[in-house]
Amino acid sequence: MITERVPMAGVDLYWLPLGAGGHFVRFNGRVYEAAIALRQHRDRCDLYHAALQVHLDGDRFVIEMTPAWDRPEPDRGVVAEGAVGLPWLGRSQWFRYEVRRWRNGTIPDVAYAVDSPRRLSANRAQAQQVLDLAPTFPALTWGLDELQTGDMWNSNSLIAWLLARSGHDTDAAQPPPHGRAPGWSAGLTVAARQAANPPTPAPVDDGAMSIS
Repeated sequence: MITERVPMAGVDLYWLPLGAGGHFVRFNGRVYEAAIALRQHRDRCDLYHAALQVHLDGDRFVIEMTPAWDRPEPDRGVVAEGAVGLPWLGRSQWFRYEVRRWRNGTIPDVAYAVDSPRRLSANRAQAQQVLDLAPTFPALTWGLDELQTGDMWNSNSLIAWLLARSGHDTDAAQPPPHGRAPGWSAGLTVAARQAANPPTPAPVDDGAMSIS
């Protein structure tokens, strides 16, 4: 009896404490969150950075937004780049981020992940869609709100946008208790706008000649 091989697929979400393994980023994140919490008259939250790991037909891909200068590997799956802080600063590698779709890649500080991994789907079509969508991510300026979503654009925007555009249940992808993911709502908002206003297909030129 011949058994048909069933393709393996899965999309896993990782929540990483902001600045895990690095004191400078963690300290700045705490200062930022303290200021925002004071302005919004609420308690301070733990800040998180999201990353995805996609399994498809025996391959494993890490999808994450990271600084352009932090990894030396030439084949790290870069599919998009954007500026950090201000658009013109993106001319320098030191003020540029990368979107990586890294086959057999690594997630830095994955040992610090909280309530992770979360299996969001085991659907082959959705896993493939996440991989296909990564290069089309709107590479807006990190830290700004250029599309007026009410939230900054950052690494969490990437993950939220990918999950929403690929039909995942984003309500099941919330940060751990007492946590917050700045940029998450920006990704969801942009994804919803794109779903509501899909691009109009270009007219097809069938080569027919018109006679006047």
